[in-house]
Amino acid sequence: MAGLRVYFEQRSVGTVDVDRNGPGFTYDRAWTALRGAFPISTAMPFRAARFGPDIFLPWAANLLPENEQLRTLGQLLGMARSDVMGLLSTIGGDIAGALSIGQPGRTSSVQWRPLGTPAEIEAVLDELPNKPFLAGEEGVSMSLAGAQSKLAVALDGNGRLCIPMNGSPSTHILKPCSPRLPGSVQNEAFCLALARRLRIPTPDVTTGRSGSRTWLLARRYDRSDAGGRWRRLHQEDFCQALGVPPSAKYEGNRTGVAGPTLTDMFAVTRERLPATEILRLLDSVIVNVLCANTDAHAKNYSILIRGNGAALAPLYDVMCGEVWDGVTRNLAQKIAGKSRGDDLDAGDWQQFARDCGLNPKQVVARVAELANAAIREAEKAMADVVAMPAGPHDILAPTRAAVERRARRLLAKLQEHDDTAAVHRVTA
Repeated sequence: MAGLRVYFEQRSVGTVDVDRNGPGFTYDRAWTALRGAFPISTAMPFRAARFGPDIFLPWAANLLPENEQLRTLGQLLGMARSDVMGLLSTIGGDIAGALSIGQPGRTSSVQWRPLGTPAEIEAVLDELPNKPFLAGEEGVSMSLAGAQSKLAVALDGNGRLCIPMNGSPSTHILKPCSPRLPGSVQNEAFCLALARRLRIPTPDVTTGRSGSRTWLLARRYDRSDAGGRWRRLHQEDFCQALGVPPSAKYEGNRTGVAGPTLTDMFAVTRERLPATEILRLLDSVIVNVLCANTDAHAKNYSILIRGNGAALAPLYDVMCGEVWDGVTRNLAQKIAGKSRGDDLDAGDWQQFARDCGLNPKQVVARVAELANAAIREAEKAMADVVAMPAGPHDILAPTRAAVERRARRLLAKLQEHDDTAAVHRVTA
């Protein structure tokens, strides 16, 4: 493969080249000298030398979808799943973060194609499993990481859902309800509404319905509207920051590569981000435990990267797994060696704090504070979801009940220890 350019809008950031060992990346000197320029990863700070495949390839692979979506995508495009750069050269026009791969990125909304009637939207959603990101359609070049079926879309000034064309930016992520997890739209909307009520930064979300399909619409936190010109904001997930391939995103996996632990994530945050972000990461971990989100792996935490530094991205992809049969009850990342949220007591949270370089008393107090707040705010969060366009679902009440039960369980386990004076008794 000839050198593949990586762009921020119309500016060249660097070049990907492939040698006998695999793909690597080199920054353009003009980019690194530019005021406001940012590195493509916190693991790849500015330097003149090439970053080899041991660092670059895991970062690039994390931009692609996973599992069945990746297999289907490869078949549609006539490429091997392992051909990371070939795939990205075809679908890298609009990916997570600020970069476009293989072609300059646009900022205008001129190239947005309206999806049309509810029936047309329903047909697109029905086809997504067989045609990820509308791959193969002329002018469509987009990719979203992860295993879940979803679509990058734009919302125009008339409130219409649109498909970005020819490298134009998307503004939202549309996630249709999963047939395997009925009510997933309302479940995720509730968890994010609750997190927001707990003052945890989250993307703006709403729900919608097209024919028989419901969907969650989340505004992209890595896009910004600058007076009608959509600017991309750069980000990476913690697998990219830690140099771990997407197949090893869970702490416990069978790939032969050690998955990221919470200790690893706090270490990276402490090393590369401002000190304030350590407490934000702690809040995100606690909320995921409160919501019984057993899919809170390292790709579901991200970092926003700017020219003047980095910060944690808003919390996203939070669902309560307790309400469905066949979903694991184990946490994606252990806390003090434990995988079950219901088993965590004050001693476990204190050990977790020591493992991650945090203050044990403050961690226990924060768990109690957020658990009490979750019990107080759950009813209002449920009402927020009911008021959204897709309306309620039978899963909504059990989701609220599961989160409240988890919060009460955590508080009860904290109160079993005499040394947790900071823990307040539940009055709800």
